[in-house]
Amino acid sequence: MPAPPRMHSLHVGGSVLALLVVCAPPASAQTAAPAPDAAATMRWGPLSLHSTLALSNLGVDSNVFNRPADTRLPSDFTLTFTPTTNLWLRMGQSWIDGTIQVDWVYFNRYASERGTNSRYRMGVTRTFNRLRMNAWASRVSTRVRPNFEIDARSQQFQKIFTGDVMYQMLGTTSVGFKGLHRTTTFDQDAVFLGTRLAAELNETAVSNSAVIRHALTPLTFVALEVGRENQRFFATSRNADSNRVLGNVTLESPALISGNVTFGYRHFVPWDKNVPTYHGPTLLAGLSYRLRGTTRLRVDAMRDLQQSFDASQPYFIQTGAVWSVQRQIVGPFDVLARLGRHRMAYRDRVGATVQISNRVDRMKSVGGGMGYRLGADKRVGFTLEYAERLSGIVARRYQGLQYGMSITYER
Repeated sequence: MPAPPRMHSLHVGGSVLALLVVCAPPASAQTAAPAPDAAATMRWGPLSLHSTLALSNLGVDSNVFNRPADTRLPSDFTLTFTPTTNLWLRMGQSWIDGTIQVDWVYFNRYASERGTNSRYRMGVTRTFNRLRMNAWASRVSTRVRPNFEIDARSQQFQKIFTGDVMYQMLGTTSVGFKGLHRTTTFDQDAVFLGTRLAAELNETAVSNSAVIRHALTPLTFVALEVGRENQRFFATSRNADSNRVLGNVTLESPALISGNVTFGYRHFVPWDKNVPTYHGPTLLAGLSYRLRGTTRLRVDAMRDLQQSFDASQPYFIQTGAVWSVQRQIVGPFDVLARLGRHRMAYRDRVGATVQISNRVDRMKSVGGGMGYRLGADKRVGFTLEYAERLSGIVARRYQGLQYGMSITYER
């Protein structure tokens, strides 16, 4: 029998905590915090750059549209070419950093699935003695699936503005405020299962919170955050407010274990009284651990509320994790194994007609591969991944296999 939602989230959280506690290095083994541009490979005075060229998914997708077996179309050859540049510019007590990334996605048979995904981000950090100010702006334009629920590669745009002000009070403890403004819009022609995504999911979200942060070591930080989020949709019946309490642990590279874990509690209150409220735990984690220099363990986990395109079941609670192990075996050869599990528990609108009340869909994936490193800046790999969605609604079930090559070059 599957675990109930709250217990399932505890299982995921337990895995993350186990990795964090068992693998965390002692404080004495940690070094000083790296400079913001520590990853740069090219430097011209105050300007630093790091660039990556990646050719991925160079292979076959057996189920391009995620359809059930009886309606599946032929497989297709696909590839994705992604140049990425990270830049840092130091100006006195200020740092400017940015990221430029573009994906060119190609399908041979299905031209409708081709597209370009662009991501631009720019940030500024300024220090005034004990006061530290940060501001970031990003713009994303993509034709990728928004989540596990929507199978259409629909054009969507997102603009995000975030910032925080932190004041160092007592040695390694800081207090401050942070804010976020995010707009998400779908193309007016984007339709999935007869629903116009722009009409249901176009959204403006604003959040503000108070933060207290403490540095345990130069590479380890803990924080407590209390805040409120307001979501306003084009479909006003979806409007909602959330109160949040978050606890965060950050382990910065080059520590032996690195990443971020955020546990929290969310009280979600929709404006529409026919939409049920939600109050419960949330989780967002991404942790990596290097074992003896040859093995890399990673877990990415999450639990939170996600908006559904279906107005009769307006949201679902997604809980899941992806575990991966990558190990160098002989010389430049390495192998990779990956396992993913996600659970989507839907909530019904009161009085709505639904096919399955409070249904639960599940996503499973398993994959692996091997790679060959050509020096310190080039890698060639082969991966294979099988994915399956299980649902009480037959039309939402699917199975698919993807396999192909990847080539990465850093400079």
